[in-house]
Amino acid sequence: YGPAMRVARLLAECRLPICLANTQPEAAVTPAWDMADMTYNQGVHGAQDTANAMVRAGVRFHVVTDDWHSDAFAADVGRWARAAAAVTRWKSLRVGIVGYAMNGMGDIRVDENVLVRTLGPEVVVVAPGDLYRAGQEVADDEIAEVVAFEDATFDVDERLSAEERTDHARMQVAIERLLVDRGLGAYSTHFDAIGEDGRFGRLPLAAASSLMAKGYGYGAEGDVLTAALVSAGHTLIGDAHFTEMYAMDFPTDSILMSHMGEGNWKVARRDRPVRLVKRPLGIGRLGDPPTFVFQYQPGPATIATLVSLEGDRFRLVVAEGEVLDSQELPVLEMPYGQFRPDSGVRECLNGWLRNGGPHHQVMNLGRHAEDWRAFCHLTGIEFVQV
Repeated sequence: YGPAMRVARLLAECRLPICLANTQPEAAVTPAWDMADMTYNQGVHGAQDTANAMVRAGVRFHVVTDDWHSDAFAADVGRWARAAAAVTRWKSLRVGIVGYAMNGMGDIRVDENVLVRTLGPEVVVVAPGDLYRAGQEVADDEIAEVVAFEDATFDVDERLSAEERTDHARMQVAIERLLVDRGLGAYSTHFDAIGEDGRFGRLPLAAASSLMAKGYGYGAEGDVLTAALVSAGHTLIGDAHFTEMYAMDFPTDSILMSHMGEGNWKVARRDRPVRLVKRPLGIGRLGDPPTFVFQYQPGPATIATLVSLEGDRFRLVVAEGEVLDSQELPVLEMPYGQFRPDSGVRECLNGWLRNGGPHHQVMNLGRHAEDWRAFCHLTGIEFVQV
């Protein structure tokens, strides 16, 4: 037992995430206990006193009540610790946006001043010219390193020319150099900003896939909110993947998930090679962008999206479910998978739409709603599971 007033001022002024572990030395009360044993194990008394002081001070904190020897206690503390790490990283996260956000698309918009003040991520605009100049500075050996890695790791389409692969690798190295030099942990590129610039040969789709696999956050079309969320997904869970809902498949009660060509190849099926293909794409009106093609690994999965509401309110909409061992779609030259929500397509999407869930999501393999709930509790984001 520790009297709360000894730490009340400290906890009221503390800017670190706080977890209150409500536990005691012995897990079980036995007939051998005497007054000394009762006093020794009176941890709940101090926990109540301390929690009461923090509630009065308006301090946000997490609570774990369990036997400290148990696996469940270790798992709960581990979940909180990962959430605390993700929140702490968000406080200093800088998200680069190359060019501008997609015109006319409202659900990805956010007040950048509110975002940095309330949650922490700072939005940094990167001129397309900066990306072009960074590409001009890429050395031949850096390009060769990317190409050699792809040759050793993926099933590379023989139709891809040396020029296409060199150009793609150059953009990947250039983007990563900008991220490192400017302290950016996440970024977003919009295809029109790249296409309209006039100096680029193709869109950096494969670059986004490989940079996500390296742990960077990513969001398409100028979506800095989802880019920040993908970054949080990397820290909170690991191997976060950017995606969106394309179509409902009512016979399998699932949703076809994909995007234009960006996807973290670390979530790919482990029983098939990831392909790097030559792929015609009219978007951006540029040359064919080398693109990774794979299906998602079947099994449990979680999708989440961040909603910007009025004022400084944010909401996280989360759905747990399963990636199906589904049919191949041989004409679809982009990462894809069919996600069956635990609540079913109808109920899931009814809830998604009622809560304003936008069209971009972060996906992680496994069931992680509780991880996101802990993250939301630490940040003050409203949590909704559908």
